[in-house]
Amino acid sequence: MTEESTTADPVELMGRAFEAANRRDLDAVAGSFAEDATFDGRGVGGPFEGRAPIRSMLEEWFATYEELEFGLEGVRDLGNGVVFAVVVQNGRMAGSAGHLRQREGWVFVWVGGLIASLTTFEVDEGRAAAERLTEEMAGR
Repeated sequence: MTEESTTADPVELMGRAFEAANRRDLDAVAGSFAEDATFDGRGVGGPFEGRAPIRSMLEEWFATYEELEFGLEGVRDLGNGVVFAVVVQNGRMAGSAGHLRQREGWVFVWVGGLIASLTTFEVDEGRAAAERLTEEMAGR
């Protein structure tokens, strides 16, 4: 009889967090972050440190949109808890008829089934940052 890991796959956990974001379930999204997590997002300021400040930032961010949807164009588990994702956001700002589309590279570090850090970049810059981070984490 083999023992199965009790920690879910970070890509699976990330998918759940994105599903929660698309439902606008900010408590579930914030619950994906560790209590001492950091979030450094292009265009939203930061870095935000801690689950409560991250939750507050998410609330403000989502409040500016009447429609907001996140899509995953590609996800790579690079090992050592590092996951790189190409994220596409489609939305419509509150009070506006125009739609916007934003494509970014998001670098996650997962520890114990929770997001320890999330940093957003331009896609190519994010991919390079994720690869460097993976090498650094492997050397620890």
